[in-house]
Amino acid sequence: MKKFRVLTIVLAGVLALSVVLCVFMPDLEKGNAEPRYHQHLRAQEKPACEHTDDTLCSHLPLITIDTDGGEAIPGVSYYDAEGNLHHTVTATGASIIGCDVAVMDSERTNNHLTDTPDISSRAEIRVRGNSSRHFIKHSYAINLLKADGTNNKQPVMGMDKHHEWVMHGPILDKTLIRNYLCYNLAGELMEYAPNVRFCEAVINGSYSGLYVMVESITAGDVDTRLNLSIDKKDNTFTGYCLRLDRGSDTDIKNLNTFSMYSKFHGGIIDTIYPGLSNLTEKLKRDITLDFSQFERTLYSYDYNNKTHGYTSYIDVDSFVNYFLVNEFTSNYDAGAYSTYIYKETGGKYKLCVWDFNNACDNYQEMATDLRTFQLQNGLWFEMIFKDSAFIEQVIARYTELRQTFFNASYIDGYITDVIAYLGSAIDRNYERWSTAFIYDLLMPIERNPRSYEEAVQDLRDFFAERGKFMDENIYALRQYADVPLGAK
Repeated sequence: MKKFRVLTIVLAGVLALSVVLCVFMPDLEKGNAEPRYHQHLRAQEKPACEHTDDTLCSHLPLITIDTDGGEAIPGVSYYDAEGNLHHTVTATGASIIGCDVAVMDSERTNNHLTDTPDISSRAEIRVRGNSSRHFIKHSYAINLLKADGTNNKQPVMGMDKHHEWVMHGPILDKTLIRNYLCYNLAGELMEYAPNVRFCEAVINGSYSGLYVMVESITAGDVDTRLNLSIDKKDNTFTGYCLRLDRGSDTDIKNLNTFSMYSKFHGGIIDTIYPGLSNLTEKLKRDITLDFSQFERTLYSYDYNNKTHGYTSYIDVDSFVNYFLVNEFTSNYDAGAYSTYIYKETGGKYKLCVWDFNNACDNYQEMATDLRTFQLQNGLWFEMIFKDSAFIEQVIARYTELRQTFFNASYIDGYITDVIAYLGSAIDRNYERWSTAFIYDLLMPIERNPRSYEEAVQDLRDFFAERGKFMDENIYALRQYADVPLGAK
């Protein structure tokens, strides 16, 4: 690894920065044995489809989902006559339904519905999300099962084996690529970000469009997903994952930390891992006390003590990168919703990104102010940003990333390459969802793009403007420090 670092320094001294250099930076950034897998870069080129009929022929993986009895997938939001919110259920009143799942994913040839599946499994499926449950195109949570009803870990679309998957159906994001781009961007900066793959889906025999298959945030096997573990003999924990969001319907999963700082910010912390099969009252109490100790230290008078302050609890690099990737994309659900914090076996707290559907000026309620910073005022960061040393690390890291993964040419080229890779799948998706560009989800209405090309240009313009603002104002973050760096 040192040899490659030296080589990079030498090249940087004699060559101008190029997009080619940026592409090779991941190995150097994280020091991982395996670089981040970008589907559009690593997938083999396939011959053009030669079908003259309506045969579905895709260079992308194909997934078919057939529910029991062909019944609609439950979980869609609706309001009753009194204006109360409900979610649809099955004919038997269940919130989840059984189904058969098949994945066709040839590396060398195009995929067809008549191909022999690479993966086939029983599963349970439901509509997932919050506001997205109201959209015309849904996203789904899928749990793969064996015939006996136990979990069936499978390497879906080449990703690491697991039974829990999220099938994201972009419709609010008219470019179709926000989550793919941002998860992969985060994956280059951080130790872990969920892996993603584009695919096309057929549900109960009907073509349903382009989707992004996403790893769920949970524990996996060694070196995959999060390295967490449970001792099932006595239910002691050595690693766990928490989520700050709207809380769980299952009370044992919700934590009431004695500091209550998360609730002051409007969120509820619930336990993602350990799962219900291992989560006991004792485990919940132990996790609550452990996490409360971190928050008590962070919000204490001597929060930045070098020996027992907040840095003894968190992986600083993880928090720096999390802040930057969410600020650079203006993803301001971070720190309020869909916020995941975890502690691996023998490690410190780290953050994991999730859900960029609203990022890059895509919030429904109003346009995002691209000329501001916001996360420094959010949960945990409001205290961490009092420490000038942390701020200086943020500034230094941003300056470094502007030469690589935040570089304007890199981002613009990435968008171009992903769109070229998706090719005809974009057209098929919008043939299926033909009302997408008259389906106004953003307010005010004039924010809604009226064509795919306009949506992509809006995304390019966002990154250009956001990068320019951060270049000009990154040093202004120093104003949030309690004591300026070097002050007596």
